[in-house]
Amino acid sequence: MAASATPVRPGGARSWAALAAFLAVSYGVAALGALASADAGEVYLSLERPAWAPPGGLFGPVWTVLYATIAVAAWLVWRRPDRPRVKGALAWWSVQLLLNLAWTPLFFGARQYGLALLDIVLLLVTLAVTVGRFHRLDRAAAFLLLPYLLWVAFATALNAAVWHLNA
Repeated sequence: MAASATPVRPGGARSWAALAAFLAVSYGVAALGALASADAGEVYLSLERPAWAPPGGLFGPVWTVLYATIAVAAWLVWRRPDRPRVKGALAWWSVQLLLNLAWTPLFFGARQYGLALLDIVLLLVTLAVTVGRFHRLDRAAAFLLLPYLLWVAFATALNAAVWHLNA
């Protein structure tokens, strides 16, 4: 049976509370990152950047949407009945979110572009595993993470270029 055709937990207050919790965790990571990089816009503008680097104003709107899809994807997986596989998939989701959280203070706060690159490469790998694990449980959840995966791949290349240009 296809992953998306398998039964899910019934809706109701508990399900909506879980969605709210996943949204709170995702946007909590965003808020902590923002606190760790209050001067991110200034830092970004002060860096030597490749010609293909996006304008600084693009990052906020993109991340706002991505954090929502990250949360909804986790919630869709959480609703699946295969508890051992769900727990494993959500463990990978948690690790990638922690790596996501670590990147901003490394890059903008500490200005450790090489360490930030190591972190984002680990994030990219962990996120790819998460997408694979999610796909086995819920294809829509995996699909929701694909823009995030593509953005992190792009950000990895940008981080590498910034590190090279500002070494």
